[in-house]
Parts: sequence; C-alpha cells; structure tokens
Amino acid sequence: MTRETVAVQSEIPEVAHFAATVRGLIAQGLDETSLTQAVQRELTALLATGFEIPEPLRRPDPVRYVMYPLHVEADDSFSIASAVWDVGQGTPVHGHETWGVVGIYRGTEVETRYQKPERPDVPLLAQGTDSWGPGQVTVCCTTDDDVHQVSCGGDEPVIGIHVYGSDIGTLPRRSYDPETGAVHWFTSRWAE
Repeated sequence: MTRETVAVQSEIPEVAHFAATVRGLIAQGLDETSLTQAVQRELTALLATGFEIPEPLRRPDPVRYVMYPLHVEADDSFSIASAVWDVGQGTPVHGHETWGVVGIYRGTEVETRYQKPERPDVPLLAQGTDSWGPGQVTVCCTTDDDVHQVSCGGDEPVIGIHVYGSDIGTLPRRSYDPETGAVHWFTSRWAE
C-alpha cells in the first residue's frame, strides 16, 4: 500500500479532523499516559459523531483479521486503522512496541490482557478479559504494558478504530506463545 493510497483513504472528513487533533496532542510533548488519555477522550467523541467508514474499509477477510489504513502520519508518529475481525477470528497474543488506543465502531471485541513477561521463555499470566462494544474506547497499550489477545466476540464482525504511536503497518512487534513464553517477531501489514 502506497502513501498515496493511504492519503486518499484519510479523506473521511471526521477522520481527517481527528488526525489533526492527534497531531496537535503529540506536538504538545505529553507523556504517554497523558497522551493516551487525551486520545481516548477524542476517539470517544469521534465515535459519538456516528461518522461512516466506507464499506471497503470495514470488510472482513475470510481468512484473517485485517487492518485498513485510515491515516498514516507522514513522519510515522501515529497511524489510524480500521481493524476488522470476522466472526470466529482473533489475533495471536501480541505486543505493540508503542502506545495505542482502541474504540469500537461496530460489533463486540473481546480482549484478554497478559502480564508483560520480564524474561523470555516463561509462560504468560492472564490478567483478565473484557468485552468492548460500540462507542467504548480503551487505552490498549503503552510502550511498557502492551500484551493482549483480541477476537470477535459476537455474531457479526467487529470493527475497531485503532490509533497507534507509529505506523502500525510497518512496525516490527512481538507475538507470544502464552504457554511457553516463546517470542516471535512479526509485522502487521496493511490490507490491500
């Protein structure tokens, strides 16, 4: 996916305005906790507008979850994605290596959080599971605390708006085998 394509997809007026707001928040030099809380408030307001994501950017893939770029900042300081899981789909247990805020646009997302391991090859400890529905927004991760697994929790696809402190479509990240603690590196590629 080229930057030109990403720019075209960011032409959803509400998303373009939200991206400008996030850009301004980052420019303030806020610490990660303050920044993610501010982005959480702004994403809650965005979802409350009832804006429309075009159908091609909320379409599930029959094989795996997908992330469609809604905005990727030119300097890679943040990205906004439409993340879609079909019924029965989920992610591996993974981390993000950056901060992130997730709001649910449609459907139900189930998130299981894990304690971030302090050393490799130690089984992961689950810390709890939550279900998130339309309009709900959570800080999913910070650089220091970011291990979870998410899946579609209902009988319709779940669509989330994900905001990350990097270009999530190019950022190398960790996935974990929760039973052994084994780490594998992967990159979530943008859907085409």
